[in-house]
Amino acid sequence: MKLQKITTAKITGTVEASLTEDAALLFPWWSVTKTVLATTALQLVAQGHLALDTKLPNSPYSLRQLLQHQAGLPEYSCLASYHAAVDRRDTPWSPQEMLQRVKVYQLDFEPGEGWSYSNVGYLLVRQLIEQVTGTDIETALQTLVFDPLQLSSVRLARNPDDLANTAWGNDAGYHPGWVYHGLLVGSAVDAARFMNQVLVGPLLSPKLRAAMTSPYEIGNSIADRPWQTHGYGLGVMMGQVADAGLAIGHSGCGPGSVCAVYHFPELDIPCTTAAFAQVGHEGETEWAAVRLATAP
Repeated sequence: MKLQKITTAKITGTVEASLTEDAALLFPWWSVTKTVLATTALQLVAQGHLALDTKLPNSPYSLRQLLQHQAGLPEYSCLASYHAAVDRRDTPWSPQEMLQRVKVYQLDFEPGEGWSYSNVGYLLVRQLIEQVTGTDIETALQTLVFDPLQLSSVRLARNPDDLANTAWGNDAGYHPGWVYHGLLVGSAVDAARFMNQVLVGPLLSPKLRAAMTSPYEIGNSIADRPWQTHGYGLGVMMGQVADAGLAIGHSGCGPGSVCAVYHFPELDIPCTTAAFAQVGHEGETEWAAVRLATAP
């Protein structure tokens, strides 16, 4: 099968269309994984196992603040030693070593007093899900999200071979263990199905979906990307985009590829699109997602 320059999938209502011929292959979902983790955490809120606004045990922040990047936690991708270790193809540090290196207890700001994107926060969400469910994260995601939504392609990448078996391979030898909250791989069409069903389907209650899509407003336009305004909900990026109005979903970026998976509720015919590409800038897939959403 010939791989497309940009792999896409589109869902309008329950009708799947505009699928490139490789849309069923596996691709790294990168930070779209955060939306899956947030959805899982909200399922546990619905079941009464977690609360959004109670401070977590021995912590100054709440689950909502973790999910919305308002906990003040530092970010390990800012460490020069992290990038050097990845470039050397070192075995990933243990989560405990990473948290020590990043000085996790030295917050960048008081929880709720600012906003800063933090993969560390989503590692803590992952650990919280595992603690509450008493299972590993892949089992929890499968039980609470993928099985109910009938998404059969999605799995957790645990070692470099798991990425080597995706559509573009893994020539860089990247170890998915460096993504501490977990790196999901799945098809482009399942990515669109996931975002569509989470944002318009029955998996989340109206109250929890409203919580997920209530953004912390961050700013206005971003160069070379379609955003005219942008904010962050609970595990979702959202804002007004050129030509398509409100977009809700997530973009992702990692060594060798990027992706964008978004729902567009304000179009005359609302739809959800996914775009994956072997390029280095998220703007390319975000623009592709918008173009696909607005195409006749």
